[in-house]
Amino acid sequence: MQNEPKPKTSRFLSKNPALSIVEFRYFLSVRFGMIFALNMQSTIIYYWVYHITNDKLSLGLVGLAEVIPAVCFSLFAGHIVDLNEKRKMLLLCLTGYVALGAGLAALSLPRMEYLTIDTRLHIIYFLVFLGGMIRAFYGPSGFAMSGLVVPRDLYPNATSWSSMAWQMGAVCGPLVAGFLIAGIGITAGMFAVLAVELLLLFPLLKIGVKPVIKKEKEPVLRSLTEGVRFVWNTPALLGAQCLDMFSVLFGGAVALLPVFQKEILMVDETGFGILRAAPGMGALCTMALLAFLPLRTNPGRKLFICVTGFALSIIVFGLSKSFLLSFFALMFSGMFDAVSVVIRGTILQLVTPDHMRGRVSSVNTIFISSSNELGDFESGVMAHWLGAVRAVVTGGCITLGVIGITFFSAPQLRNFTFMTRKEEVRD
Repeated sequence: MQNEPKPKTSRFLSKNPALSIVEFRYFLSVRFGMIFALNMQSTIIYYWVYHITNDKLSLGLVGLAEVIPAVCFSLFAGHIVDLNEKRKMLLLCLTGYVALGAGLAALSLPRMEYLTIDTRLHIIYFLVFLGGMIRAFYGPSGFAMSGLVVPRDLYPNATSWSSMAWQMGAVCGPLVAGFLIAGIGITAGMFAVLAVELLLLFPLLKIGVKPVIKKEKEPVLRSLTEGVRFVWNTPALLGAQCLDMFSVLFGGAVALLPVFQKEILMVDETGFGILRAAPGMGALCTMALLAFLPLRTNPGRKLFICVTGFALSIIVFGLSKSFLLSFFALMFSGMFDAVSVVIRGTILQLVTPDHMRGRVSSVNTIFISSSNELGDFESGVMAHWLGAVRAVVTGGCITLGVIGITFFSAPQLRNFTFMTRKEEVRD
């Protein structure tokens, strides 16, 4: 018995201990599947709207329809998430997405073409608005659940894999959507989204019920503002989120891809899907690079360098008339943008108390929604006034200005360093 060999742990799992937790693997499959499905859906919606309207402003209104509820409901959603069991909240969100997917799939059926373009467009905006409401609850629920399925000492490893799952979904979703649109049409793509969302019920139900950490009730207004105060009083987190928000707000170009695909680069639907997936491909490259070269020194300064690279990549994309150059410009924009995601995500996981995860994540959702969807609206309005090329180039130049102002006005972020808990206490 004394000579009986000990069970061996694979080298891969020894370096990635979070993956040895079964519930975390189920969580990753849900996270990947949801981002995959939602990116498919978003890609199809933008293509669909521009296909039936040929109006750049309509693309911007899609982003506006989602950002309004995502921002307005976020603080309230964080309060609700902190008071309720997390798997139940995720299940309710997924059920809402299934209903939303069914509505979009039904609207895309050929028999619905008897509806006027304005009527179909208004229904799409309404369904996107409902999706923004669901997203306000899904973001905090997912963030809170991720902190409950792994122990605290595995947060860095779990965050890396969670980010990887998110980026893989962000890459694969648009690619698959582009191939589906080109091969079998918009309707088939919408039903594929619905099928994926239904399949996600199985891994989600494999995750056990989690205890509610925040049991005591407090005045709603006080609860809603706690997350805002926490972020406001954490300068590094606030600075990183503001820099990310304004950079993507002015420098985003994804919403205008249908215009570039059809009028400037003149490629087919598959090319559109490839362009839409290019930033995610770049982000995956960054994740792989950071696995070997982690951000241990001067992350604040590296953040500014990478956001500058993001802005320059967007300017190159706006000026490009070559599909290959446009693809690489978008890919590099994703590579640079991923650094911001990694730094902000690591800070968010480590500094947020368990009982406040929902509310702090809601504040983060406001920043993300403000930058992404409001950025889509800004892009659509700017393109309507200036044209697509001028809108993208102008946005990239404004982003460079924002970076310069932030660099000199936010020394806490510029000089930020990752510190261990012992170093924090000593300081």
